[in-house]
Amino acid sequence: MKIIIRLFFKTVRAIVGPILLFGDWATTPKGVHRDSKTQQLFDTQTAELTLYQFSTCPFCIKVRRAIKRLSLDITICDARKNEQCREALLSGGGEIKVPCLRIVDSKNEVIWLYESDEIIAYLNERFSGEQLANSSV
Repeated sequence: MKIIIRLFFKTVRAIVGPILLFGDWATTPKGVHRDSKTQQLFDTQTAELTLYQFSTCPFCIKVRRAIKRLSLDITICDARKNEQCREALLSGGGEIKVPCLRIVDSKNEVIWLYESDEIIAYLNERFSGEQLANSSV
């Protein structure tokens, strides 16, 4: 019975996954246009951010869309396909749960932020608008 249930969900993922990815591609949001100095500052600040995700996870797609909307250059690791990313997520964050944003703050302390709504709220607070964020991430 367990095998049948696993096969069922694998089949569902195989069908729904490409549909989700196509929908994401077809409706990709336009990014924010900033002056080059501000964008360069934001790019420097996002260098210490890494998003751990699965490509077809709806919550991960939601976070990636927010990243695109804010025109942020955040490293994205697929924890399903990349064993090193998966291991880093497990050893650093303590669990294989996505989406997860790894934040290295100004004191070089690592924060693992789970939950798509919390990640998006953090990104919006930190990088939305034309604010110049003088403090480090």
